[in-house]
Amino acid sequence: MDRLVKFEVLGQEYPLYTDAPEEDVQEILGLVKSHLEGVDQSTSLPVNKLAILASLNMAGKYVRLKRDFDNYKLEVEETVDRMQVNIARVV
Repeated sequence: MDRLVKFEVLGQEYPLYTDAPEEDVQEILGLVKSHLEGVDQSTSLPVNKLAILASLNMAGKYVRLKRDFDNYKLEVEETVDRMQVNIARVV
């Protein structure tokens, strides 16, 4: 069941309806806030542009992580295939 979560980012409060567990919500909000801290807020950019910069930063990290995970899966599949061939030779 969706519940209302209110959170503050860069001095502005936002409402969000979610059915995610509280632990996930807190982790997500912490991640967003940490990425926003990395954006230079001393500039005269509006909050929405700062949010876009942080979103692009997170998306870039997600793409790299996904690529790394896909490569890892491929390596594991190749290792399993080699192990199966070696086991078949022994039997």
